[in-house]
Amino acid sequence: MANHSQFGFQDASSPIMEELIEFHDHALMVALAICSLVLYLLALMLMEKLSSNTVDAQEVELIWTILPAIVLILLALPSLQILYMMDEIDEPDLTLKAIGHQWYWTYEYTDFKDLTFDSYMTPTPELPLGHFRLLEVDHRVVVPMESPIRIIVTAGDVLHSWAIPSLGVKTDAIPGRLNQTSFITTRPGIFYGQCSEICGANHSYMPIVVESTPLTYFESWSSLLSS
Repeated sequence: MANHSQFGFQDASSPIMEELIEFHDHALMVALAICSLVLYLLALMLMEKLSSNTVDAQEVELIWTILPAIVLILLALPSLQILYMMDEIDEPDLTLKAIGHQWYWTYEYTDFKDLTFDSYMTPTPELPLGHFRLLEVDHRVVVPMESPIRIIVTAGDVLHSWAIPSLGVKTDAIPGRLNQTSFITTRPGIFYGQCSEICGANHSYMPIVVESTPLTYFESWSSLLSS
């Protein structure tokens, strides 16, 4: 959950988000090294006297051609690894279908019979004490902790986007098309997200809430709703 005056990412709650934060820090260190080198060379040129030793500089040209290529490789390799990890879906324990509407979400647990519900934002006058305005919903998505979850995302009217920042998940919901992604929650908790695609007048009023629970609690919850 983000808070005021926060400059960094939310705490990672999935292995993918941990990898994304690590790659972000890696890219920042590379950018910091480049900026430091450029500032040092600028300061050196301003303070040193001008010289004419730049006529034959094959060594320098070789360095400033090879060095950027090495930097790009250092950024591309971990980036490609994370991209393949995000697309990998291997034998999920649970499949969840999310359908975006104006302006609410419909969820279907395809592994259960008749386990479907709509999730609307809780209006401010009805908000319980201590809950978050514009982020709380009347029906949360409950998933088992430390289990691979596959989510299939689509839309019933216009473009939407199902996004949970702390899980590293963001998938577009397109009418007539099924997109899928997966995630694993590494700890119990309540994770908040919102539609990340401008979808109309009430775009900011269709939040997403995922509750990660132990497997025993999830089994009790699912059996209660499906009965």
